[in-house]
Amino acid sequence: MSEPKRRGRPCKPRSLAASPHVDAFLDMLTAERGAAVNTRLAYERDLADLGRWLAQRSQPLETAGTEDLRAYLAFQGQGGQEPPAPRTIARRLSAMRQFYRFLVSEGRRADDPASALDNPKQGRSLPKILTEAEVSAMIATAEARGGPEGLRLVALLEVLYATGLRVSELVGLPMTAILRDGRGLIVRGKGGKERMVPLSDPAVAALAAYLPLRGHFVVPGRELAQTPFLFPSRSSLDGHLTRQRFAQILKALALEANIDPEKVSPHVLRHAFATHLLDHGADLRSVQKMLGHADIATTQIYTHVVTERLKKVMHDHHPLARRKTVDTSS
Repeated sequence: MSEPKRRGRPCKPRSLAASPHVDAFLDMLTAERGAAVNTRLAYERDLADLGRWLAQRSQPLETAGTEDLRAYLAFQGQGGQEPPAPRTIARRLSAMRQFYRFLVSEGRRADDPASALDNPKQGRSLPKILTEAEVSAMIATAEARGGPEGLRLVALLEVLYATGLRVSELVGLPMTAILRDGRGLIVRGKGGKERMVPLSDPAVAALAAYLPLRGHFVVPGRELAQTPFLFPSRSSLDGHLTRQRFAQILKALALEANIDPEKVSPHVLRHAFATHLLDHGADLRSVQKMLGHADIATTQIYTHVVTERLKKVMHDHHPLARRKTVDTSS
């Protein structure tokens, strides 16, 4: 006689998030280092992936050795899996290093197995950008919409293009971020660090036109004064416009402006802000401060964008570059 089938949901495998060491590490990232929610989630996924791979080899995560970690990194992209991007490999390596360094600092182990791991080689990929004409076309298309939705979109575009904010910084801006004179913003960025960014005249005007209609986006029945966000949303649990929704709105706007929507995202507008500033003579340090980059090396990528664009202009338009090679063999 066969055994009766068990009712209820099947038991799920033990989640790595249940590990007290991983939980303590993630809590430390948030509480002591001010890590963003997305950073915490990414590190949790990375350590979970490593933990599952080690578990298949009967090796606990907390006691893994250097060779175990090297084997895991070498395994990436094998077994029929699509190879991860170099940046993904680099982030996973960062998660491993910080986790094992944490275990050593907490006295959970005497050695750091990740300290001897080499950094992956990463090719330099230039950021995608929009031309000044394309940005202007998107803003003009948003202005033509009119109404509360159009005015909010113009304000979002103008503020993003004037400041180069990260999309999470933009959609989560509180009303208190606006300076008293309305000419700038106080932005809380990565690690809880604050920076002041100036607003352009078009951004100031766009905000002035949008703010009287801000209540249109507040949940019905809620007082406007009880909504702290500059860009509230009736449909978001967070209380403000989400990153995902803003990205969707931008792609729809790109189509309307006859621009390839695959070229457009909030981050691409951030890239455009930095590149266009450098095009017009801004110094790298100022751009670094406005972008909120901790290391100027991160900002220097935009100088390569400008250089590549200048090379293309010379190749396409300089008479010496277009001159045909003379055959001297005869």
